[in-house]
Amino acid sequence: MQSVLDVVGRVACTNATILLLGESGVGKEVVAQAIHRVPPRASYPFLKVSCAALPEGLLESELFGHARGAFTGAHRDRMGKFELARHGTIFLDEISEISPRLQAKLLHVLQDGEFTPVGAEKVFHSDVRVVAATNRNLEEAIRTGQFREDLYYRLNVITIRIPPLRERREEIPVLAGHFLRRFNTAYGRSAAISPETMRVFTEYAWPGNVRELENAVKRIVVLGATMLRQNLRSIRARAVPPAPAAPGAPIGLKTIARRAARAAERIAIEAVLDHVAWNRVKAARLLQISYSALRYKIVECGLAG
Repeated sequence: MQSVLDVVGRVACTNATILLLGESGVGKEVVAQAIHRVPPRASYPFLKVSCAALPEGLLESELFGHARGAFTGAHRDRMGKFELARHGTIFLDEISEISPRLQAKLLHVLQDGEFTPVGAEKVFHSDVRVVAATNRNLEEAIRTGQFREDLYYRLNVITIRIPPLRERREEIPVLAGHFLRRFNTAYGRSAAISPETMRVFTEYAWPGNVRELENAVKRIVVLGATMLRQNLRSIRARAVPPAPAAPGAPIGLKTIARRAARAAERIAIEAVLDHVAWNRVKAARLLQISYSALRYKIVECGLAG
């Protein structure tokens, strides 16, 4: 991450548009906030827009605002993020998910520094630093016609790639310690991470990156020693690759498919359990299976002690 911070230090004081690339959960928003904290924009708003969370019509209004009567329910004028973030920073997360029509409108803002709210005639001037982020390959999206090439070049003035956690394992103890202190303070606990636990943490690949590590530490603090044993068992199972078959030993396609399906099932079940803080009743409802079936799956997938 030192190279990332070096680039941030050199470009944060400029007005250049910045594109952050990296897998989900690597900390792109944290880097965007670090960019914003450098003057002269630090004393002005930092506003985030999750481009994948809203349908096209609502996203357009969220970004650019709307005039009274622009659509059903628009009872008054409403300022969008580009106006609210004046002199500050707007963080466009998951930029690859916006529609082609909105891509064209965003391109106009980046080129000319102007925008028009939905249903309005007045043109507004935009004075914001734009930081965009995506976990997708935008060049591939351009080739498939999903992303405008001209917008890509407007966004790609400065590109910062944030490496996944598995490429910066030396940071895992520091991050885990940070999350441990935060959650101990938040929940009035005094949980600790043992050297053995930390060793498992540093060996694990963390496909969910920093966000997954944060959730793992939170489970330790909130649910205590019992959950710690279950958590470590689950992490060990995913950290150690399955033993390869003996040379020449036959392995059928059905066997491969069954193993892959079980691995995917385990990941999906654990994600849902994490989402509902291991409330098995809620998890079973979300997974659309019976409570007893979920209990069986938890044991079968090695998620329980």
